[in-house]
Amino acid sequence: MTKGGVVVYEWGQASLSKLPRTPINRTPPMLHQLPAFLLAAFALAGSPGPNTLSLAATGAAFGVRGGLVYMVGLSLGVVLVMLLTASGVAGVLLALPGAAPVIGALAAVYFAWLAWRIATAPPIGSTGVKRRQPTFYGGMFLSLVNPKAYAAMAALFSGFVLIAGHLVMDVGAKLAVLFGVLVVVNVSWLSGGAALTRAFRDPRLSRLINVSFAVLLVASVAFALLAER
Repeated sequence: MTKGGVVVYEWGQASLSKLPRTPINRTPPMLHQLPAFLLAAFALAGSPGPNTLSLAATGAAFGVRGGLVYMVGLSLGVVLVMLLTASGVAGVLLALPGAAPVIGALAAVYFAWLAWRIATAPPIGSTGVKRRQPTFYGGMFLSLVNPKAYAAMAALFSGFVLIAGHLVMDVGAKLAVLFGVLVVVNVSWLSGGAALTRAFRDPRLSRLINVSFAVLLVASVAFALLAER
């Protein structure tokens, strides 16, 4: 209407209800990149590498029950790698002069020793033979010196955002999802190695499987160390 030659617009509740409304995205931020994050996590954590092949080799040489303690140590070691990577401590330590070659040398020595233990392990079911399974601390140490673990966690933590605008919640969500993926992957590799040996009860075939896994383990470590150069 017009008052004193000035056009005055009056807006009532009915008029406001007719205005176009911008749709509100009510999808939780975590859902946006979660499927892609899961696919990447399974691809990186579940692909053949020092950790996964050592689990399969342990399962083949000592069985699922004999490898459980080692698997728990290996998994907790990866959790420590996640925390070191997410906090930036790993990047600082690896940037120190001479740190990377020392870690690489420790990894090579330990993996070679573990491969020898696996290759020389007696077949499952052998009687009168002492079987020394890989230990909890051995599994944890292996994860901490595994170059592939740091590369995979750095890619996952820096390449995806699950909860935008909340750094602590985002890191916590990634840790929880990755731990679940890790449990599935590790149990699968350990069980797969044990199942393979159970299918071949012949001592010669069992020895061949153990030696093959040991060779693959050494090759995976060599490839991971060369990729870091």
